[in-house]
Amino acid sequence: MADQSEHSKTALPPEDQDRPVRVYADGIYDLFHFGHARSLEQAKKSFPNTYLLVGCCNDQVTHKYKGKTVMTEAERYESLRHCKWVDEVIPDAPWVINQEFLDKHNIDYVAHDSLPYADASGAANDVYEFVKSVGRFKETKRTEGISTSDVIMRIVKDYNQYVLRNLDRGYSRNELGVSYVKEKRLRVNRRLKTLQEKVKEHQEKVGEKIQIVAKTAGMHRNEWVENADRWVAGFLEMFEEGCHKMGTAIRDRIQERLRGQQSRDGTLRLQNGEDDKDDDDEEYYYDDEEDSDEEYFEEYYDDDELNPQNNGKDEKKE
Repeated sequence: MADQSEHSKTALPPEDQDRPVRVYADGIYDLFHFGHARSLEQAKKSFPNTYLLVGCCNDQVTHKYKGKTVMTEAERYESLRHCKWVDEVIPDAPWVINQEFLDKHNIDYVAHDSLPYADASGAANDVYEFVKSVGRFKETKRTEGISTSDVIMRIVKDYNQYVLRNLDRGYSRNELGVSYVKEKRLRVNRRLKTLQEKVKEHQEKVGEKIQIVAKTAGMHRNEWVENADRWVAGFLEMFEEGCHKMGTAIRDRIQERLRGQQSRDGTLRLQNGEDDKDDDDEEYYYDDEEDSDEEYFEEYYDDDELNPQNNGKDEKKE
């Protein structure tokens, strides 16, 4: 293996100045992005007059040595053809470059970043070891913060959001490879998140209004809240007292009508010559009705939904 000084040496450009320098760059170019385009731009601008050839490995070789791609080989080839820096695309590019390949395409230089690219095929420790050793290597700089792996990680990180977006656009769960339960869970979670955001927004608006009222009243926010609590409590006490008075009045009115009805019935019995025994029975009957009505009224006001006093007790329990 040649030493580092030999690797750093670069062969002189071809003496024939009438033709452009043929520079070759290769890669997988999956999910073609601006990082790819910038590296190809550097390769294109390596010399004043450059003809840039770009090799792209097919799916079979890529899946074997690197792993599954998002785009097919045809899609990756087509993406490269639409890059303005590329003059020619070479499909089915080899994983490791050798002299035979350089001669076949009349390649003067190979452009790539200088970091060693491990050769998974076992043919070399570095895919570009050969071209570096013969001085045919032109270094380019990587664009930090962007790579195919980074793009894929962004999608994986926000996978659920992308699934929901595509479901909303009309894709079926079968097309997205999502189960029925998964789809329903995602939709419910989104609704809950939307509800939480609305509640938070409402709380912020209420807080702003409290600040405005407190400022207008010339008091601290906490002091205004404490006063508001007292005002509400006072209102509830007045409301409870009013309900109690109203209930008492209704009960007295009912009892008064029952007594009047009882008196009229007693008078009619005396006029008809009925004995005292019957009168006692009738009196007992109406006394029982009076008690029954009062019990009914008290039971009515014991109902949690109608009696504010009981409601207040239940709220304290909760």
